[in-house]
Amino acid sequence: MTEDLTAIARKLLVAAVFVLAAALAPMLVAGAPADQIPVMEASQSEADSVSNPTASVWNDASTVTVPLSSAPSQVPDANNTTISRANVEAIHTQQRLFLRASWSDATKDGNVTPSQYEAPRLNSYGDAIAVQLPANVSQQPGIAMGSPEAMVNVWWWNGAMGQQELLAAGPGTTTPFNQTAISTNATYRDGRWHVVLSRSLAANETNRGSMAMDQDVPVSFAVWNGSNTERAGQKAVSEWYTFPFGPGPEGPPYQTVLWTIAGIAIAVVAVVTATAVRRGGT
Repeated sequence: MTEDLTAIARKLLVAAVFVLAAALAPMLVAGAPADQIPVMEASQSEADSVSNPTASVWNDASTVTVPLSSAPSQVPDANNTTISRANVEAIHTQQRLFLRASWSDATKDGNVTPSQYEAPRLNSYGDAIAVQLPANVSQQPGIAMGSPEAMVNVWWWNGAMGQQELLAAGPGTTTPFNQTAISTNATYRDGRWHVVLSRSLAANETNRGSMAMDQDVPVSFAVWNGSNTERAGQKAVSEWYTFPFGPGPEGPPYQTVLWTIAGIAIAVVAVVTATAVRRGGT
């Protein structure tokens, strides 16, 4: 009888280990996937500081180096792009999401007039960055400016022309919003651009994705080097990344809690059984 109880106790302990591993492993594995842009939380009182691209608060945010490559495009010189990576950090307050992107660029291309954009000559274009998000955050649109079924919301900053917010339903379909909801602030220092783009977490208009902090939000990036006459479809782009606002791939938090409780319960039963076996044997 004692041997039977000992065997049962061992099986319960093994079961407890497996249950706990099933509950905890997803959290460990999914803690910081390579395609995530971690979002640090800041107080509302820090909002003004976060909007400054060189503020010290950005030193506390996790930096993700995002690889960039020439976008597949039919425009002339589409493969001739020069920016190969950008560093990205993200911070949110109770009301806004702030995104900072920085990249190396030997020339500050920002002191040109819009009329110069009509002539594709050297130094006639401004450096620029775009942030692409789904117009509906429950969808992940095609990476190339979305589609009619899954449109994208684009935050665009240009060193010569300032900021603009766009809606797109595929390549060549960009339409500006009547009034932009984004704010931008840019600094060029020591051969690098540092650009902060921000927007309210809540969507105040149709086709602006709401970031309600209850689900992950896809995001991608594009950068243009103006001195290389990069514009329109001649750009360096990323793949999709994610702002991890949701509960994560392991499911809602309560599921993990329940699995953990089950594992602990089995472990307790195993310990009680083993104790009873030892007492019975003496």
